Amino acid sequence: MKICMFTNTYLPHVGGVARSVHTFFRDLQQKGHQVLIVAPTFAGDDADNSEDDTILRVPAIQNFNGSDFSMRIAVPFYIDERLDAFSPEIIHSHHPYLLGDAAFRAARRRRLPLVFTHHTLYEEYTHYVTGDNDNFKQFARNLSIMYANLCDQVVAPSKSIADLITERGVTTPVTQIPTGVDTQFFSSGDAHGFKKAYHIPENAFIIGHVGRLAPEKNLEFLAKSVAGSMQTLEDTWFCVAGDGPDRQIIHDIFTDCRLAHRLILTGNLTGSALADAYQAMDLFVFSSQSETQGMVLTEAMAAKTPVIALDGPGVREVVENKKNGILLPADAEQKKFSRVICDAVSDPEKIRPWQAYAAQTALKFSRDACVNKLLDLYAHTVSLSPDQMGAGDKEIEPWETFLLAIRTEWDLVAEKAHSLARTVT
Repeated sequence: MKICMFTNTYLPHVGGVARSVHTFFRDLQQKGHQVLIVAPTFAGDDADNSEDDTILRVPAIQNFNGSDFSMRIAVPFYIDERLDAFSPEIIHSHHPYLLGDAAFRAARRRRLPLVFTHHTLYEEYTHYVTGDNDNFKQFARNLSIMYANLCDQVVAPSKSIADLITERGVTTPVTQIPTGVDTQFFSSGDAHGFKKAYHIPENAFIIGHVGRLAPEKNLEFLAKSVAGSMQTLEDTWFCVAGDGPDRQIIHDIFTDCRLAHRLILTGNLTGSALADAYQAMDLFVFSSQSETQGMVLTEAMAAKTPVIALDGPGVREVVENKKNGILLPADAEQKKFSRVICDAVSDPEKIRPWQAYAAQTALKFSRDACVNKLLDLYAHTVSLSPDQMGAGDKEIEPWETFLLAIRTEWDLVAEKAHSLARTVT
C-alpha cells in the first residue's frame, strides 16, 4: 500500500507527535509498504531531501513565536507534483490545520480516503499563538472537531481521547490505536553507564522524567513536588531528559531549594542514551494534563520503571493505581504528590511488585500490534472509498475537477467559520 502522511511536526523536532509519526513510518516500511512524509522544515534539519523519496520538506517559519515548532508557509502547487509521482492510495493527516488543510486538499483532489489522528488536546497549546486566551482555546477545540468530521476515519491514541472527542461532537467513525513502543529496546538500557556518565552515585535513587520541557506539561508543579520530597530524602536525584522553555524554571526551583547539585538536566536524548536513562530511573514522575497517550509512560514501564502521575487523558490507560505505580487525582495538591514520592522511595518493597507489573503493561503497547491495527484500518477505509468517493478507473472531466476544487475550498472555509461561530455562541 502507498500511504502519504501529512504532519506539522517531524524529526528532528522532539515531541510525541513527531515520534509517533516516525514510529509508524518505520513500522509500515518494515511491513513492506511505501510511505511518503510531508512535513515542514525544522531548525537542525540540514539534510538535502532532493533525493530522499520518503520525505517532502515544505518551506516553513522555524522557531515560530519563540517555540521549537515550525509553521508551514503556503506555497501553491509545491506538494502536488511529488504526490502525483508517488500516487498514494490513502492520505493520513496528523493535524487539523496548516498541513492538515493540505492533506484534505490532496485527498479531495485525488478522490482518496482521508484518515486523521487526533494526537493532541489542541486547546492546551494555544499559548504559543495568543497566550492564555479562553476564546482561542475554544476555537482550537472546535476546529479539531470540525476537521475530524470532514475525514473518513479518525484515530484516537487512547480510549479517553476517543470518548472525549465523541462527546465533543465527532461523528466520523473513531478507532483507538496507540503508538507502539519498542519494549525490548527500552528494557535493554545500561543503567550503570548512565550513572557513570552523569557522575551519579551508584547507590543513588533516581526519580526521573522524560519529555518536552514546555508550559503545557505542568512542569512547575512537578518540579516543586519532586524538590519537596527530596528535601526529606537522602541519596535521591532528579533526572530530567528533554529540553524546552521550562528548563530554566526547573533549574531555578531546585536552586532555590538548594538541591541543584542533585538535579540532572540531560537535554534531549535519543537512541541508546534514552534507553539508558529510563533503565537508570527507579521511579518515573508525570503531571501533564495535555496528553492523549503518554508514550513516555509506556517507555518507562518497558524499562520496569513504575510511575507516579496525575490522572488525565492518555495517562489512566497506562498507569494502574497501586499495580504499576500511583495514579493521583488530577487536582491533587503538590504536597500530596510529594508525600506519595516519599512513601515510594522509603519503601523499596512496595516498588518491587510495581516493577514487574509495569513490564507486563508495556507489552500491551508493542509496535507490531499497533501497526497491524493501523493497517487494518487503512485496508477497511480504502475498501469503502471507491463507491463512496467516485474513485477508480472512471475518467474525470475537467469541469468536475474544477467544481471539486471549489467545494474543497468551501468546506475548509466553512469548517473554520463554523468553528468560530460555535466559539462565539
